[in-house]
Amino acid sequence: MKEKVIHSRLIKIGNSQGVRLPQTLLKMSGIKDEIAIFTENGQIIIRGEESQKNRIGWEKSFQEMTEENHDQILDKETISTSSWDELEWEW
Repeated sequence: MKEKVIHSRLIKIGNSQGVRLPQTLLKMSGIKDEIAIFTENGQIIIRGEESQKNRIGWEKSFQEMTEENHDQILDKETISTSSWDELEWEW
């Protein structure tokens, strides 16, 4: 899908500045209500918050799995590795 570039200006909102997001752009992104805004490599990223809600608590769950030794491969016998796997991957 080809990216659509839309130019806009910052607008003053109290002591802050904001940007209006056109409806077309919102529809294309699938963003509905809540968003997450963060900076990464000198860019401002706006992401729909729905994608993050699905992962709430994962970090804690993974930590608990590790502490209880429940993060082991269950079917080691059926997994075959090659020399490439052993040399190239960091485990």
